[in-house]
Formats: sequence, structure tokens, C-alpha cells
Amino acid sequence: MDEILRQVRAILRSMWRHRHLAMIVTWIAGAIGAVVVMSVPDKYEASARIYVDTQSILQPLMAGLAVQPNVEQQVMMLSRTLLSRPNMEKLVRMADLDLGSKDKAEQDALVDRLTKQIQVRGNARDNLYTLAYRDTVPDRAKRVVQALTSIFVESSLGDKRKDTDTAKKFIDEQIRGYEKKLEEAEARLKDFKLRNLELQTADGKSGVDRLSDIGNQLNTAKLALREVENARDAIKKQLAGEDAGTTTEAAPGDPGSPTPELDARIDAMKRNLDSLLQRYTEQHPDVTGARRVLKELEDQRKQEIATRKKVVPGAPAVVVSSNPVFQKLKIALGENEAQAASLRARVAEYEARYAKLREMLKMAPQLEAELAQLNRDYEINKKNFESLVSRRESASMTGELESASGVADFRLIDPPRVDPAPVAPNRLALLPGGLVFGLIAGLLASFVAAQVRPVFHDGRTLSEATGLPLLGMVSFSQTADDSRKARRSLYRFGTALAGLFLVYGIGFAVLYIKLQSPA
Repeated sequence: MDEILRQVRAILRSMWRHRHLAMIVTWIAGAIGAVVVMSVPDKYEASARIYVDTQSILQPLMAGLAVQPNVEQQVMMLSRTLLSRPNMEKLVRMADLDLGSKDKAEQDALVDRLTKQIQVRGNARDNLYTLAYRDTVPDRAKRVVQALTSIFVESSLGDKRKDTDTAKKFIDEQIRGYEKKLEEAEARLKDFKLRNLELQTADGKSGVDRLSDIGNQLNTAKLALREVENARDAIKKQLAGEDAGTTTEAAPGDPGSPTPELDARIDAMKRNLDSLLQRYTEQHPDVTGARRVLKELEDQRKQEIATRKKVVPGAPAVVVSSNPVFQKLKIALGENEAQAASLRARVAEYEARYAKLREMLKMAPQLEAELAQLNRDYEINKKNFESLVSRRESASMTGELESASGVADFRLIDPPRVDPAPVAPNRLALLPGGLVFGLIAGLLASFVAAQVRPVFHDGRTLSEATGLPLLGMVSFSQTADDSRKARRSLYRFGTALAGLFLVYGIGFAVLYIKLQSPA
């Protein structure tokens, strides 16, 4: 530590020998600093404040119908991208800053300089943004801020409309694709239903339930058929035991009339058919069976009429007597036969249905699985289609919401204006810097001179520098004249240093008074 202090003292003593040079350099550097500070051109700041009102009454009204944009985030992003190169090039053209540019390189340099110098200060919490720019020409600074304000307001959320149109175009393409898929699924489902009409029921019953119902109906029809057949057999037994009465001969060549038995049966069948038509349609199996039996009876009656016409002349023709009991039994037998025929047709139809449905039930699991797959594909495509249509409408309403007034209201709080007083440079802060610069330059000059022309102030330093042994030292005795010269030199140095501080002090005071006085 002592060695370091000794070296420092030696350097300071060497610099003190060149104090006059240091003072001269300090004065020159101080003057240059003062001239530079005073010659820096004044810069005027133009600024504008914009308030972005993001609270719109449309937002709560359109909640759930349209996608609510994050206007605060969009405005924040807009403020951050305001100084993009396309905007700066547009700003140069709007403010007529490119009139003095000779080539593309100068325009690029101008754009880069504007990007660095323009300030966008904003408070996202309050949505209050300040646009500021400094220039040596007040009018030019104001034009730049005016153009920047126009760009900021006009470009507010303008690109969102393009994003909405792109989203709608994409959704339309997806809708067309799903619409085609939905049509194909509907066609497959329609073909399946047409191929399997028997599986479709209006009452919603399953195949097993329908098979059980048809089985019950079949059993009921069989029971009714047995009852009718038993009644028919009983009537036949009664007819066999009933006296048919006397017979008479028909006149020769008389073909005779139809037997009362056939007429009774035909009448009974007609009445039964009328009763069935009142309850069923023409396609009902009972109606079909009744018509077939009626036709058979009519054909049989025609055959008997034809047979009687062929009777040999002179041969006796037997005619059934008109016993009323016998006639009633015949009529009852005819009705019973018609009813039995109808029931046999019904039983046959139910048996066919039962057999067909039973065969179909064996294929039911496979058909149900195929139907479930078709329904699942159809429902998925339908759900996606409806969802896309809903999103398209939402995108359309979102685009209209973004373009509507009041979604983001840009209010110009402070129009572009230029401060009458220059805001830069701050000469009150730079002027003391010139003084400091001069002092540092003087100290540096004396240090360099001491290093260029070194002087040894003690024997130890000389011995260390030369590496030779020190044999002795010769002292110097200062005279009175030398003392006076030293005092005068010190006085001149002090006077020069004090004069430097005084000149700078006066200059600082004059500059302060000038800046504080009204323009």
C-alpha cells in the first residue's frame, strides 16, 4: 500500500510540473465544450394524446351470439406494431418527409431514424396513449405526429375484418364438405330403411314385441277358427238328422232355380263382406278371403244352374222341400262356412307374417348394428354441420360487431401540438458537462506530458528505474527569487482556474435566466 501511495505521489508531482499546459488545455477544451453545447440545435417536441374507449354497450348485448373480441389486447398490440416499417413508410409519405430524399438509401435511413425517434407511451390499464416526436423544425414535428395519429386511429382493428373473412371462407369450405357427407349419410340411411321396411313401426315396438303380438293374434285366429269349425260340424250333424221333407218333380225341361242353400250362403257371405268392409280396407286378409269365398260360391251356383239346364227331358228333378228348420240350418251352415273361410285366410296370413318376422329377427342383431352405425355417422355429420353453420353465423355477426361503431371509440384528448419552448438539448445540464470535459482534458494532458518527459523526484525512484546503485544525492537550495517566481506561477494558475469556473458560472446564470424568461 505504501508503495502504491509513493507511486501516486510521484505521478501527481510530475503532473504538477506541467500544470500550465494542463490549464491551457482545460481552457481550450472548456471553450470547445461550451461552443458545442450552445451550438446544438434546439429540438421541439410535438405530441398528441388518444383515449381508446373499449367499453361498448354492444358487447353485453351480443354476448353468446358473437365472439367477443379482446379489444384491450388488440389495441395494445396495435400500439406496439404502430412503428412497423410499412406504417413508417406511410408516415413518411403523409408528412412529406420524402421530398428531400434523393435515393432509396436515404429513404431507408429516414425510416430507421423515425422508428427510433418516435415515442409511443401508453397505459394499458387506462387505455390512454401518447404519441410524441422531436425535431429541429416545429412544423415538421407536428406533421409527423398528425400523420401518426391518423394511422393509429384509421388502422384500429382494420385487419380484424380480413381475419373474419378468412375464417368465414374456411368455415364455408368445411360446411360444403360436411354437407356432402351428410347427404351421403342420409342416402345410405334412406336405402337401408327402404330395404328393411318391415322393421319400421309407428308404435315404437321392438321386433320381439311385434312377434309376440302376431303370435297372440295367430293363436286368437286359430281358436276362433276351431270354434267356427266346431259350430259347422254341429250344424252338419243337425242337418243329417233333420227330415228334409217331401220332394216334388220338376216339370220336364225346367232347369229349375238355384238351391236355397247356395243362395243363403251367398247372402250370408255378402252380409259378412259388408260388415268387414266397414271395419277394414280392401287389402285386409279377412276382406280378401271373404271375396274369394263369395266368388267360389257364385261360381258353384252358376255350375249348378248349368247342370240343371242339361237335365234330360222327362227325368224327374228333385227339389228340396221348404222345411223352415232345414232352411235355417242351411243358412247358418253357409254363414259358418264363410266365416270359417275368412278365419282360415286370417290364420294363413298371420302364419306367414309370423314366419317372415321370425326369419327377420334372426337377422335383427346385424341389421340393428348396421342401423346404429348409419345413425351414428349421420348424427356425427349432422352435429358437425349444424355446429359449423352456427359458427359461420357467429363469425358473420362478429365481423359486423367489429366494424360497428362503438366497439372501440378512439377519442383525441389532446390534438397534435408543438411546445413553444425547445425540449432538447438541456443546456443547463450540458454546460457543466463542458466544464468537466475541460478539466478532464487538462488532467489528461498533464499526465501525458509527465509520461513523455519523466522526472525523478527521489533517489529510490531513479535507482529502481536505472537499476544502478545510488552513491549519493545533491540537494537544491531555493533562493528568494525562485520562491517569488514559484508563488507568482501558483497565483497565475489559481487565477486561470478561478477564471474558468467564473466564466462557466456566468454563462450558466445567463442561460438559466434566458430559459426561465417567457418567450
